[in-house]
Amino acid sequence: MNITLITGATGGLGRAFAQIFAEKKNNLFLVSTKEDKLKEMKESLEKEYGITVHYLSADLSNKDELKKVYEYSTQNGFFVDNLINNAGFGDRCDFKDMDIDNQMKMIDVNCNALLYFTRVFLIDMLKNNQGYMINVGSIAGFVPGPYMCTYHASKAFVLNLGESIAHEIRKTKVKLLTLCPGPFESGFVAKAGNDYTFEKIKPVPAIKVAEYAYKQSRKGKRIAIVGFGNKITVFAPRFFSRKFVAKISAGTLKKGD
Repeated sequence: MNITLITGATGGLGRAFAQIFAEKKNNLFLVSTKEDKLKEMKESLEKEYGITVHYLSADLSNKDELKKVYEYSTQNGFFVDNLINNAGFGDRCDFKDMDIDNQMKMIDVNCNALLYFTRVFLIDMLKNNQGYMINVGSIAGFVPGPYMCTYHASKAFVLNLGESIAHEIRKTKVKLLTLCPGPFESGFVAKAGNDYTFEKIKPVPAIKVAEYAYKQSRKGKRIAIVGFGNKITVFAPRFFSRKFVAKISAGTLKKGD
């Protein structure tokens, strides 16, 4: 069975991706930590779109749970022809005050889980010479981020990993897109404690981000920066020193810096 795997499926962007792929009659394999919401999504999407939805509750900061997702896929005979690595979270705080366990967990989810799924599901895509991957990064990956340093570093990892793999597989029909949005509507702010930034920059609807990502993925693009303003934000720092860019970035993340 061809299937679309979406991690972080119950969040704002994950739900938006699920809706888009369901509308296009893709069967879905949804992964999240929230089993009640997964069950609700399965029931509503199957009823509305007439597709088959599988789901699995998994903590993607745990290596054994990553393997559980992959084993579920292989045991059920899935060919993951669309992989959406969407799971991730952030935390805004001075580095010296950050909870180290939370920071390590952030790296596990934002980087290690994405790396694992990209690697294991790429093999079948290459064997079949077809497939699309969308790895959710952020414009944060282009610049240093004082007060959200671990998050920015994790998204820089996602960006560099994605660009590198996309180059390696360029002669195949398998495509990898690194999606780099700015603020969008989701539960990210509540978990990251990043209200200040979202007061300064109006978030866009998650569905708009997902729709743009889908279109750019189908075009075979390697990077998708969402919105003209975000493209300027990513382009402008090349004209300034890294120290200056860090200062400007800090000002968007912490009041009075």
